[in-house]
Amino acid sequence: MRVDPERCCASGMCVLTAPGVFDQSEEDGSVRLLRAVPRAEEEQAVRDAVRLCPTGAIGFAGSPTAPRRG
Repeated sequence: MRVDPERCCASGMCVLTAPGVFDQSEEDGSVRLLRAVPRAEEEQAVRDAVRLCPTGAIGFAGSPTAPRRG
């Protein structure tokens, strides 16, 4: 997994979708990675979190960065 806290808009979709993998900073609400390699049972939730992220701030390691939205 990869995260870009500077790109994050702090919507919290990742935390709601995959709480065992993502968290939010108490300072600014930006994404924090709890586990770089999700457990097998978390894989679908992580894929959903990546798809739901409004800014493309989370993704899979080795994948190109998503273009900025908006």
